[in-house]
Parts: sequence; C-alpha cells; structure tokens
Amino acid sequence: MVSKGNGDTIETNSRIYVAGHRGLVGSAITRRFEAAGYSNLILRTSTELDLRDQGAVMRFFEETRPEFVFLAAARVGGILANSSYPADFIYDNLAISTNVIHAAYRFGVRRLLFLGSSCIYPRECPQPIREEYLLTGPLEPTNEPYAVAKIAGLKLCQAYARQHDCKFFSLMPTNIYGPGDNFDLENSHVLPAILRKFHEAKLSGHTPVTLWGTGQPKREFLYVDDLADACIFSMSREIAPENILNVGTGKDISIEELAELIQEIAGHQGEILWDRTKPDGTLRKLLDVSKLQAMGWKARIGLRDGIAMTYKYYQNSQSLRSSGFNK
Repeated sequence: MVSKGNGDTIETNSRIYVAGHRGLVGSAITRRFEAAGYSNLILRTSTELDLRDQGAVMRFFEETRPEFVFLAAARVGGILANSSYPADFIYDNLAISTNVIHAAYRFGVRRLLFLGSSCIYPRECPQPIREEYLLTGPLEPTNEPYAVAKIAGLKLCQAYARQHDCKFFSLMPTNIYGPGDNFDLENSHVLPAILRKFHEAKLSGHTPVTLWGTGQPKREFLYVDDLADACIFSMSREIAPENILNVGTGKDISIEELAELIQEIAGHQGEILWDRTKPDGTLRKLLDVSKLQAMGWKARIGLRDGIAMTYKYYQNSQSLRSSGFNK
C-alpha cells in the first residue's frame, strides 16, 4: 500500500488511471507507482484518448473502470503562451476537467485527485496565500483564462462531492519543475526557460542572456517528484469535500536570484540583461502549505539540488536528440 490513512488505500493491484502521464506531473506520478511495483496502471496518450472528446472519455471509463484517478492532464504554459492562446487554454482545460470528472462520477471512481494551480488565487493576495483566499479578488490578467478553467475544475470536484458524495478533491501546487519539463521558449514556464537560455548562451561563448521583466517578482518552486509524493500521500487521506490543499515548499525567491542561481549551476559566465518592456506577472506568489504539512507531508528536495537534477536531465535530453534518439 502506498499511503495508509483513514480513507481508501491504494493497493498494488488497484486500477489507477493517470491522466496526462506523459506530462511533467503525470510522468512523475507514474514513475513513483512503477518504482513501487504497481501493476495495474491505466495510461493513454493524447493520441490514443482525446480528453476533450466527451464520448471518447465515457467509453474509456466504461471499458477500463478505474478505481483511482489522478487528473494531471492539462494545457499549460508560461506568460507568453497564456497571452497568445487564451481561447485554447480556457476551452481545452474546461473540456478536460468536465469530461473526466463527470465520467469518474458516472462509473464509480473511488477517489479522484484534481491538480489545479496557484494561479487560481487573486493577483493581490495577502502572503502567504491561504486556501480560503480563493475568489476574494481579481485574477492576474496574463493567465486569467487558464486560472478560470482551473477554478471551474476544483468547483466541479466540490459540487460532485457535495451532491453525489464522490471522494473528489483538489491540490493546488505552486510552480513545478523537474525532469520531463517543457523547455520550449515559446510556451514554457519561467524556470525551464531561464535554464535553457543560460545553457545555450554558454554554448555560444557565454553571450549575454536577456530575461523578461524586472527580476523583482518572487516565486515559489517545487520539484516535481515532491509533488508526485504529495499526490499519492493525499489520495489515501480523508479530505473534506469543500477543502482544497496547497502544495509547495513555503519558501520563495526573486526571479533575479533564481536567474543567478541557474546561471551558476549552468556554468554561464556572461551578462544578465532585463527587458523591462515585458510583463512581470504577479509580484509575489507564496503558498501557505500548513494544512498539508499538518497532515504529515513536507517537501524534501531543495531548490539548488532540484535545479541541478533538472539541468542534468536537460543536458541528457539534448545529447540524445543530437544523437538521433528521442527522449
């Protein structure tokens, strides 16, 4: 058994569906289960199952009858991607959440975990951000469509739990990074984007690196394997239907300090330039993680170690790509 608490436990032969198992978070959850010898994982790529297609999702749940669902599938991206494709972000994420959560209810899933995002909270939140601050103010405009879709997903979980007594609940993680991350500069998040820029600048002779904004906003970062552990840990705990739980480290860092740390780890010796014409986004996002910590979970991997492991993963993936192999 993965995690023993007052509720259902996940046995090694339980039917476990990880939605989005090739993504950053889904792949970490899958690795965790596979390493522990879980033999009944249900996995589908987006080509095999389009979660935006309600009929296909219903047929899939009817055929496979999962007992536990980790809903990690989503369209994700940084400020540029959110600003460029707002319709895609809100439609895709609303469709995925609606279809999977409703199908889980229809076919008797024992427990469902919905993964949200810290961007659900108002732009001008007291810090650290507590779960009850949800819907107390306007959202950050640069990612509002994505945030609205995530809010809808967690409200769906609460509604199905209240009306149908479903054991559906939501975790709200802070900024996630690690192996399997997206390093595409057009749609990646801040940490992998900065890491790639320093790596390429180092290979180009330590040329200057230009980063967006002022560098003054502060962010919290959680290594993806820590989030996977939090997901599996919480799945076997008794969580009230109205609750959502923040997941993070409880520590933040300025983007400028983050850039200097990544620069050091990557071995880049050039200049850092800041393009102040580009948006900073929310000035600070630090989660209050006391509720989950009170249940007995805490992040284990520090930021320096996590970035070093992520950089090693990125270097290996680049080496494989240049050799003609796909990671």
